[in-house]
Amino acid sequence: MIIPITEGKRRSGYTPTSERPSTTTTPRLINYRIREIVPRYRDVDIKCAISEMLQRTGRIHCGEDVVALFGFLAWETRENLYALHLDTKHRILCLDQVSLGSLSSSIVHPREVFKSILVSSAAAAIFVHNHPSGDPAPSHEDKKIHQRLTEAGELLGIRVLDHLIIGRNGAFESLVSPGFGAQNENFSRP
Repeated sequence: MIIPITEGKRRSGYTPTSERPSTTTTPRLINYRIREIVPRYRDVDIKCAISEMLQRTGRIHCGEDVVALFGFLAWETRENLYALHLDTKHRILCLDQVSLGSLSSSIVHPREVFKSILVSSAAAAIFVHNHPSGDPAPSHEDKKIHQRLTEAGELLGIRVLDHLIIGRNGAFESLVSPGFGAQNENFSRP
């Protein structure tokens, strides 16, 4: 947003005048205040199961790898949506908690989801969320938001590899390949 500033103060608007400006006077320069967006990264030390798995594999191969990373979501009392930002070799670049919802829903908008994915320069993404009830069966809203996220990803050139719903006792469901929740599904590179 550009905000014009004259002599250090904001201009509230143009006041018309009947006087004609002199052609011999020098025009006053107007400074503009703009907002610059600068991405800031910070490194965090991860000392949990995520760290151990990344040391072993270094990349995400299938839905079960993601479920192993996000098993802690099974016992959360509110819906959480995470986005895993991946490079072209499916290595994790960034982990972003996109939304923290209520007991039965979470507000998700593609604009907010892909904002951080674009900043991290990810080639692909995997979305993960939980159902506090423990039942990983996708709701109508889950399917609808997955469709919107997939379409937005296609438009932006970011591949949505999967959208997993975490349930209790290791149960999960994939919205990309329904019914693959108990099987080892490999993510093939394009």
